Amino acid sequence: MRVIVTAGHVDHGKSTLVRRLTGMEPDRWAEERRRGLTIDLGFAWTRIGGEDVAFVDVPGHERFVPNMLAGAGPAPAVLFVVAADEGWMPQSAEHLAALAAFGVRRGLLVVTKADRADPAAATGAALAEIAGTSLGTVPSVAVSGRTGEGLDELRTAIGELTGGLPAPDPAADVRLWIDRAFTVSGAGTVVTGTLSAGTIAVGDELHLGTTPVKVRGLQALGEPHTSVTAVARVAVNLRGTPRGDVGRGDVLLTPGRWRTTAEFDVRLRGAATADLHRDLVLHLGTVARPVRVRPLGTDTARLTTTTALPLRVGDWGLVRDPGEHRIAAGFDVLDVCPPPLSRRGAARDRGRELTDPDLARSYLRRHGFVRADDFTAMGLPETGERLGGWCADQDRFTALRAEAAEIVGGWDRTAAGVPVEALRQRLGLPAPELVVPVLRGTGFEVAGGLVRRPGAGLAPAVEEALEAVAKRLAEHPFRAPEADELRALGLGRRELAAATRLGRLTALAEGVVLGPDAEDRAVAELSRLPRPFTVSEARKALDSTRRVMIPLLERLDAAGRTEPLGDGTRRVR
Repeated sequence: MRVIVTAGHVDHGKSTLVRRLTGMEPDRWAEERRRGLTIDLGFAWTRIGGEDVAFVDVPGHERFVPNMLAGAGPAPAVLFVVAADEGWMPQSAEHLAALAAFGVRRGLLVVTKADRADPAAATGAALAEIAGTSLGTVPSVAVSGRTGEGLDELRTAIGELTGGLPAPDPAADVRLWIDRAFTVSGAGTVVTGTLSAGTIAVGDELHLGTTPVKVRGLQALGEPHTSVTAVARVAVNLRGTPRGDVGRGDVLLTPGRWRTTAEFDVRLRGAATADLHRDLVLHLGTVARPVRVRPLGTDTARLTTTTALPLRVGDWGLVRDPGEHRIAAGFDVLDVCPPPLSRRGAARDRGRELTDPDLARSYLRRHGFVRADDFTAMGLPETGERLGGWCADQDRFTALRAEAAEIVGGWDRTAAGVPVEALRQRLGLPAPELVVPVLRGTGFEVAGGLVRRPGAGLAPAVEEALEAVAKRLAEHPFRAPEADELRALGLGRRELAAATRLGRLTALAEGVVLGPDAEDRAVAELSRLPRPFTVSEARKALDSTRRVMIPLLERLDAAGRTEPLGDGTRRVR
């Protein structure tokens, strides 16, 4: 399927044209048909050149520009309509400015009412206006909706237009901007929109904003489907979604693949930042939201919306000044996760950063490490050195490797090594799995949760203290030394943690340690007790104390080796 939006001044024959091409009535509301005036979005379809073509018919009156923008935002191509007897008009200019701001690049000029006036003058003037926008040079056809003159040529031109449209990616992440929501008796809530990429199937789970929803049914061009692939006009029946929870401007998303943001940096098209009012209305997809504009450079700005939107780098939208009834500027999204502007001069510095043509590299340099999936979610190409699921900036990586060697080399010699988590925090690494790659080439390794030199053991004083503890536990395996005794031996928190990581001790609680085989020995002894047994019976069997038995039994419960029965007793599994 191909999707085309109409555009043009009010009463220039857009709806009549769609009606003649499709045989369908695009005006959905009785008031529209009574007044002969399109108020909201209309939809119709036909088959042209062996392909299904769906038309999104938009209102031309200036009072309904927000509705027009909701239809034009997701459109891949446009039929730009100008009447031969009136020529270029104010809303022709505003619609063209909107299309240019949205970055629409493919279109066809249709000069209507050719039976009322010679279309040559209107055609020349319109082509000259269109040529200076993103549409560039477009073909033109003159038609009469009343007599049918030129409709065959128009169908041929539409076939050539749709044949030149780029093929969408059927495997792309779904982002369906909703332009209509209504209730169907016996089915529930139905939403419609233009699916510009990806595939939706019955049974799919999508997200309506952040709320999971289930696809109960699908229609395209009035027919039911088990799946619909872009590009398509699609109606989606949502299971269990109240009609009041969804409306125009909401969006259906592939779960886990989009990053939503209410603050993002853009490059403006068609206006300088200094010429914009600070409070405007943002239009992107079918969304219309109040937006605050903060200048960053001559053509860059930070936009802050009232609600978060699912955006990617490269998205195109526009800002409109409703007070002056004009399109203020178009914009390209440059960064959906920008840095805060908290210090003096930060906005100016940020504007300079945004001149970097390699946006992915710039983002990676700023953060040092970025998840590969985050690049996809932000619409950026993957860059940097791949480390498992992460990408690393090479300069940051090299600096951290030298810093890691310095930290480990200078760590307290009484410990067996640096705890992995302590090193991660010192280096500012976002995930523990990055510690090992950072250590490559430093001569250090990760063993037992510690970073140390290969073969390195505990300090001699610590080894001597552990030998004393081992002798005591050999006589009474479940009588843990008191905290004062451990401190007297020189075994503080750090030394005990190192010994535990190396498997020399079993830590039950703060300052409560037993031998490395404590769990196995305890289970063997408890297995000899009558089932079930109480804490007191376990304590006597192990010749221990409640200080030791409570955390020991809880540890065995957590490991699944004993089972609490709910009445204060346990049994060995």
